[in-house]
Amino acid sequence: MEDLKSRILALQKISAGLEPTPSQRDNYFNEVNEYSNSFLNGLSTSGTYSPEKVRHEAFALGKEPKSLEKILRIFEEEVAGKGIKPASGGYMGYIPGGGIYASALGDYLADITNEYAGMSFASPGAVAMEHELLNWMKLLFGFPESAVGNLTSGGSIANLIALTSARDKHKIKGATIEKSVVYLSPQLHHCNLKALRIIGLEDVIIRELKLDEGSRIVASDLKQKLEEDKAAGLNPFLLIASAGTTDTGAMDPLNELGEIAEANKLWYHVDAAYGGFFILSEKRKHLFKGIEKSDSLAVDPHKGLFLPFGLGAVLVKDREAVFHSHHRSANYMQDAVENDSEINPADVSPELTKHFRALRLWLPLQLHGIKPFVACLEEKLLLTAYFRERLEEKGFALGPEPDLSVSYFWWPLSENETNFNKKLLKEIHNDGTVFFSSTNIEGCFVIRMALLAFRTKIEHVDKAVELLDKARIRLLGRL
Repeated sequence: MEDLKSRILALQKISAGLEPTPSQRDNYFNEVNEYSNSFLNGLSTSGTYSPEKVRHEAFALGKEPKSLEKILRIFEEEVAGKGIKPASGGYMGYIPGGGIYASALGDYLADITNEYAGMSFASPGAVAMEHELLNWMKLLFGFPESAVGNLTSGGSIANLIALTSARDKHKIKGATIEKSVVYLSPQLHHCNLKALRIIGLEDVIIRELKLDEGSRIVASDLKQKLEEDKAAGLNPFLLIASAGTTDTGAMDPLNELGEIAEANKLWYHVDAAYGGFFILSEKRKHLFKGIEKSDSLAVDPHKGLFLPFGLGAVLVKDREAVFHSHHRSANYMQDAVENDSEINPADVSPELTKHFRALRLWLPLQLHGIKPFVACLEEKLLLTAYFRERLEEKGFALGPEPDLSVSYFWWPLSENETNFNKKLLKEIHNDGTVFFSSTNIEGCFVIRMALLAFRTKIEHVDKAVELLDKARIRLLGRL
């Protein structure tokens, strides 16, 4: 016994290194805070993109500990200094995670307290906070109080939960799969198609619907395809619409599609991961009419509410379908089950280990109120219009007027237009001051702008236009 005790105490001395003293915690915090302030203060002058390659050897794990100063230097050089910088106001490429500061404080507290947010028995406060945020979203999107919700890691898991519930509600399994039909836009975010494959529906029939000139689903095409599929003895069961497509920011005709889905007994899912929170804008609220008709909805606070990456949400009206897909008990959890009186997040999601991610949204909403979030959304809509006007003045060709804050443009040429615009985008990437992405619209290469980073201001747009124009002139001079 004494030998065993001495061995335990010897190991205890070594493992004590994982628990810093109060003064060590202060030193660590001060070093990290100093770096954080330096990073944030430098965003206005640093670039948004660097094509420089990462030195993988910098991340190698050694036997001896490193100082925090050295660790932060590696982080600064190899992580924050390379690739895309989504925290920058010059980030106008993909749909960004905004990274507001208050969310970082929420994550810090969540990690310090390490609350397990999967079961109310373990952390009733964390679960209650999640339910409060979900109830707010139910009100926002016109969902009933009885709907089930979950705060997820992002839109991919949110859509996965919804589509799994649709599968089980309509009993799509076995021989039924190959005769079942899903209707969607060719511009639907690919995570939905990935989700269908993950949940065993790779062999369902996918009907891509026609789009109008604004890249929105043509409702009459859905009606026609439904009639044809029913006449052929197929099993239509799922319609997926977008409240803000990733390619062009298009808002599908949600109300009309909802009526068709209801008449044909389809599960109606709306992927609002990008555009959902634009419902807070009085100028865009009308575009969301009919979203309340959906059976399920995915939306990302880490997009439209400017949070750091890692927070999505799903709402589903049919709780029995969600529970059938995701609820499972275990003997070792019997105490928790006996003591829980409300829906546990772990029972309506694939996740059992649940990070206390509610705090990263609840804290900023409490600290700032909703008004700055709404103002930021309105600002992005106006900046998108302003950007398009400035590009048009310079002679760029523009896609149709966008519904939200994603648009596209290109420099028109009679010959080699695609090659020229690819070179133009590469020039911008090599400069690194701002960052755009690209997409293909009806087979044509176009440059895509997505204005949703909360730090993007009018000066960033002006700088981006000037960079584009100068790069265009340089390239034209080489022709």
